[in-house]
Amino acid sequence: MRKDLGTAAVAAVAATLLAGAAQAATVAVSADRLLDVTTGRYVERPLVVVTDGRITSVGRQGDAVPAGASRVDLPGVTLLPGLIDMHVHLTSVAKIGGYNYLEYSDAFWTAVATRHAKDTLEAGFTTVRNVGSEFYADVGLREAIDGGYIPGPRVVTATYALGATGGHCDSTFFPPSMAEKSPYTVDSPEEGRAKVRLAKKYGAQVIKICATGGVFSRGPSVGAQQLSLAEMTAIVEEAHMAGLKVAAHAHGPAGIKDAIRAGVDTIEHVSLVDDEGVRLAAQKGTYFGMDIYNTDYTQAEGKKNGVLEDNLRKDREIGELQRENFRKSLKGGVKQVFATDAGIYPHGENAKQFAVLVRYGATPLQAIQAATVNAAQALGWEKDVGQVATGRYGDLVGVKGDPLADVTVLEKPVFVMKGGEVVKAR
Repeated sequence: MRKDLGTAAVAAVAATLLAGAAQAATVAVSADRLLDVTTGRYVERPLVVVTDGRITSVGRQGDAVPAGASRVDLPGVTLLPGLIDMHVHLTSVAKIGGYNYLEYSDAFWTAVATRHAKDTLEAGFTTVRNVGSEFYADVGLREAIDGGYIPGPRVVTATYALGATGGHCDSTFFPPSMAEKSPYTVDSPEEGRAKVRLAKKYGAQVIKICATGGVFSRGPSVGAQQLSLAEMTAIVEEAHMAGLKVAAHAHGPAGIKDAIRAGVDTIEHVSLVDDEGVRLAAQKGTYFGMDIYNTDYTQAEGKKNGVLEDNLRKDREIGELQRENFRKSLKGGVKQVFATDAGIYPHGENAKQFAVLVRYGATPLQAIQAATVNAAQALGWEKDVGQVATGRYGDLVGVKGDPLADVTVLEKPVFVMKGGEVVKAR
């Protein structure tokens, strides 16, 4: 077991895990300090007690520990809540771009998703929202994780994304003779309602729609609107009636604004948002999830991975615009959630986005809140995740250093706990 972090006690935690003690019903975790993500203040020498997967107390070292509790002591470590990524594609592989995916069978993508789930969890992301997956692979992945068959984060599943015929969420790379078509195309409000019901029937916990064109689909325009206001409104009404949130892929200003008007809960990408769109989102409390890290990866590695030049061109054209519009929307008071589009870049590198958020105007605390309390609220899971507080899941991340001084320490967690079970300690 590695001891290169300079803390023998941290290595001892891993030995405890291997011995099975970390699987005890009650675990008491102590560290140097704990970040209260709601206030930005540190709690010194915290003691967090987790029983049957839920936090039962948050106190200080020296407080009474329940009899029989397993102890996890983390000197030199700062604790935070488990992190949340609101936009991932666990069944996508960054290194397989363009038409290269045709070399693989349909079942391949579900198989590799199990590795991606493990990498994501060990990176400190204990909850993710998987916004779009073919063959209901994300549902099967969630069931395997929840059943304890494989390690991974909590996965909020969307199944297939809903979009217009010929749009970003349809199959657009093949000639008519191949008759390729998504089973979730929507060309009227009535079809939108029907597809929401079908997605929910087969395991959707959130509805994903494609309101505009995209970077990694065919077509010259990233931002052209592809679903009408009437179609989006019908989808949102049907989803909300069923208790489901709605996420909208939207790059262009018209599609962004109509998605907000339709009542969509989170707008994804938001690359070309205009001032009116920022005002609308701030007024209605709509969340933006802006993936402003991944352009670094796609421009450096995309050609080698097989991404088509037309897609790389669109990525170049909007990359910096999106980042500046993140700055604008943050200043405009729009609520932000942490959303990376993992799968466009390698899974497990999600935390690299924190530094980019800070570079473009967020404070370290705002960046962390996007991946904790804000994301929990946007999910409707604020009583379960997003804070280290009584009643929440025992999801903890430990880092060396001060994340409020240097958010890059979040890229290398030394400790991860999900639901009271230690999944990483080194």
